[in-house]
Amino acid sequence: MRHKVTLYLAAVSAFSGSYALTAQAEGKPEGFIEGSSLTVLNRNFYFNRDNRDASAPTFNSGKGNTNGYSEAWAHAIITKFNSGFTQGTVGFGIDAFAMIGIKLDTGGGRNGGRSSFDVLPVNGDGEARDEYTKVGGAAKFRLFDTVVKVGDVFPATPVVASGDSRLLPESFRGVTVENSSIQGLTLQGGRLHAMSQPGSSNLNDNFATFYAGPVNSPWIGYGGGDYQVNDNITVSLYASQLKDVWNQYYAGSSLTYPLSDDLTLIGGFNYYKAVDEGKKRLGEFDNNIWSAKLGVRYGAHTLALSHQRNNGDDDFDYLRQSDSIFVDNSIQYSDFNSPKERSWMLRYDLNMTSYGIPGLSFMTRYARGSGADYSNANQFYMRTDGNGDPLTNQKRWERDIEVKYVVQTGAAKDLSLRLRQANTRATAFESDLDEVRLIVEYPLSIL
Repeated sequence: MRHKVTLYLAAVSAFSGSYALTAQAEGKPEGFIEGSSLTVLNRNFYFNRDNRDASAPTFNSGKGNTNGYSEAWAHAIITKFNSGFTQGTVGFGIDAFAMIGIKLDTGGGRNGGRSSFDVLPVNGDGEARDEYTKVGGAAKFRLFDTVVKVGDVFPATPVVASGDSRLLPESFRGVTVENSSIQGLTLQGGRLHAMSQPGSSNLNDNFATFYAGPVNSPWIGYGGGDYQVNDNITVSLYASQLKDVWNQYYAGSSLTYPLSDDLTLIGGFNYYKAVDEGKKRLGEFDNNIWSAKLGVRYGAHTLALSHQRNNGDDDFDYLRQSDSIFVDNSIQYSDFNSPKERSWMLRYDLNMTSYGIPGLSFMTRYARGSGADYSNANQFYMRTDGNGDPLTNQKRWERDIEVKYVVQTGAAKDLSLRLRQANTRATAFESDLDEVRLIVEYPLSIL
């Protein structure tokens, strides 16, 4: 494995150097190189999850993971090169990335198998690989205020968003468009025909949803925009179609309103509607889910209360391991998005800069959901008890604590240390679990 890592690092150096040499030799117009960036992110990731009331769940027959405890420690090197654009009416550029994930410690019975743990890729026996890589890129074109990218992309919208909560980030393959011609308005759209899970080297995987698993769909298309009305209010509208599966529609808003120099009112609203589409690969459904948040920020302290409801008969689903769920009560483990579920959450944030410790922050939150009812769920989302009857009146709660410190000055500037801890307890429809994540990141900007 050491030889492979050494070869990888050598390739990264050659990769970045070759772009600069080629540009100089070919006399690229000013902008392609001057607008370029080359970054290297070192991410050290430790994750353990204790499924207290059962063996760790698996999507396939992963072996060696029957004690309910999953644990992995791994390191990632994430290299990204983003060029500027050549001059002219149509500017041309390139985005590229090379990433490697390296197993540091895990083993039989501890690596999570094929489950939502998803730190490292595993084989058919549930054994984690020693290392895996992702190498890809996209060509990009700029015409006035419009940028088109073709290739491996990282969209960030409420309906399609690449996830980055594991060792390596998730990516998609296809075409994206972004326009910023009107001040305060950003429009985005795209059509994607493949995705790459965080634990996969393949950049051309089929689509999978979080709750129903793999789905036979040839593409997902999306479009919409964000508009900053003024310094205090932002609104968003988006729609997406996962071909032969669903149409999703999203509307959202956020508010920050200063009441005094030290006191600010904050709020927000998120709404999704999802209906079956085409060949209905995940059955018939017509769901809507919404959340609303209201809080205050006083100096270093922020306190917010949110309420969320899923009015549909099925789980509100989204692309697996993506961040395509912007409702307020979707948190570290639970989404609180089961059919008919209602949930409340109280969250507190503390920024220690005001107390003379810049870079140190603290967050804790507690969420409780009730009323989950699968009586009318379709066959893909149905959950039943031991007698085969649909689960009803299901409840759960989750408590999260997070501490983060970012070094502000010196040789280790921007080094971040982040500790996340979660506890969940639930009735029959979910697991009781405890988990800890420790994430250390050190970003380097080379260009």
